[in-house]
Amino acid sequence: MDKKQALLTGALTGLIALGLSSGAMADDKAAKEKCYGVAKAGKNDCASSDGSHSCAGQAKTDNSATDWKYVAKGTCEKLGGSTKAGEKK
Repeated sequence: MDKKQALLTGALTGLIALGLSSGAMADDKAAKEKCYGVAKAGKNDCASSDGSHSCAGQAKTDNSATDWKYVAKGTCEKLGGSTKAGEKK
């Protein structure tokens, strides 16, 4: 196999792997839900609902009602959180 063919084969293999992994991530997200009020400081999954920060890992306090974390679907309230921003059980 020459260099050009090896490069093409590697690129195609990478694209196939990427496609397969993105499908698995979509399935994983479908089995999860956003849970507000359970993220520890610096352990949130994305932006806060009140706009105080715009990225994961920037929560300033534990269990803020505006910061969220993905949890298994149906477990949020059992953990003391809420699926609605700004509410905390």
